[in-house]
Amino acid sequence: MGGPVPPVARIRRDDPMEEQHVHETEADVVVLGAGPAGEVAAGRLAEGGLDVVLVEDRLVGGECSYWGCMPSKALLRPVELLAETQRVPGVRELVHGTLDPQVVLDRRDEVIHELDDSAQLPWLQERDIRLVRGRGVLTAERTVEVSDADAERPKERIVARRAVVIAVGTSPAFPPVEGLRDAAGWTNREATTADEVPATLTVMGGGPIGAELAVAWASLGARVTLLEQGPRLLAKEEPYAGEEVAQGLRAMGIDVRTGVKVVSATRSGDRPVVVLEGGEHVEADELLVAAGRAPNTAGLGLDAVGVAPDEHGWLGTDEHLRVGGREWLYAVGDVNGRALLTHQGKRQARVASAHVLGDASSALGPHEPDGAQSPRVTFTEPQVAAVGLTLEDALAAGIDAVAVDVPSDGNAGASFVGKDAGGTTRFVVDRTADVLVGATFVGAAVAEHLHAATIAVTARVPLALIDQATPVFPTRTEIWLRLIERRPR
Repeated sequence: MGGPVPPVARIRRDDPMEEQHVHETEADVVVLGAGPAGEVAAGRLAEGGLDVVLVEDRLVGGECSYWGCMPSKALLRPVELLAETQRVPGVRELVHGTLDPQVVLDRRDEVIHELDDSAQLPWLQERDIRLVRGRGVLTAERTVEVSDADAERPKERIVARRAVVIAVGTSPAFPPVEGLRDAAGWTNREATTADEVPATLTVMGGGPIGAELAVAWASLGARVTLLEQGPRLLAKEEPYAGEEVAQGLRAMGIDVRTGVKVVSATRSGDRPVVVLEGGEHVEADELLVAAGRAPNTAGLGLDAVGVAPDEHGWLGTDEHLRVGGREWLYAVGDVNGRALLTHQGKRQARVASAHVLGDASSALGPHEPDGAQSPRVTFTEPQVAAVGLTLEDALAAGIDAVAVDVPSDGNAGASFVGKDAGGTTRFVVDRTADVLVGATFVGAAVAEHLHAATIAVTARVPLALIDQATPVFPTRTEIWLRLIERRPR
């Protein structure tokens, strides 16, 4: 950023009684939210020599650690491994029966530390990051007041000498369906921490969260109905990806319905009932709403600093992750709506932190997969791993794009991993520039394929150079040979 740090705003002291209750401190930087993005920002800034205060009203580690990525993958790993054992002769004969739900749930609880964040605290202490528990609200330029949930007055006022970083994340979104909020017992939070397997489960939403959790609970014995309003699952991915995932879910016994609209919801006793357009009633023991996310910007005090989120509540940012043209205010992670992905939030935190520390060149790069182009994995069975543009998006952007489609198990390595699992891989090539602009892998355990594609897309590696990077035989990475063999001219 360079230059002297501007003076902090003076704080009004109109109520002498208030000053007796509010502890006033200063810090170089205040970070609001201790999820992955907030933790990375706080850590980088503290390691850069700044005095950092981290404000969090729930658990250090955030949604991903306790109610999102980590518990859902703990629930999904057993079914993924079980499916692979059934594809390996000599192993499948040894593996019998079904998953033990209690063992799987116990392992999930171990992964999320029984919803106890004490193991996270030494990392903060080692970096001299001060943690303040409570809800942080902007009240003036560079000024944050922190209150306990049930407190009438703030307990602490913190003035940031240099910057405030907003990393407050998102919450489950509820579509405008009559009765839905009262009828739904589960969002991602309940669905990733539940202690019992429901006999029947209705999942509303066929995006990554809905599809993954449908697989998880079906694998533990629930009879699952998955309802998606759009024509296919995983609407933001290549069309074939959603279709192949739907086939995989149906093979597990999940009742996948696309093109259906929920018009209302209610409860019949303790059982949620959703009413579909056309009058059909779908009843289950639990109803999971997985219909998107909403930013946690309400009540954040943005109006006090003259900043307005967009019509949906997201905070627009520039290439350095600054908000509203304010030199001192940054937003990283899900709250800015760029890409609701943990790894992208961490990347943004690194960019913003470097800028706060004075690196004027720090910015999101011109070819960096960001937003909808970000690298992403849906851990269904089969998995979907994708980065960059779909073919449709590339053509819409005016790119001279062509797709190279190959079987995901069409190589020697797939004789040993993912045997006969099927799936399709699509490479989207810009013929004019002779570079890869997108890739989508669908199949067994394809997540580990993705980083090579991410590097190729981000660095715009010419296909001629990819040709020189020979993949090893007999590994599944030989799928890259299929791209070179069919390289568009």
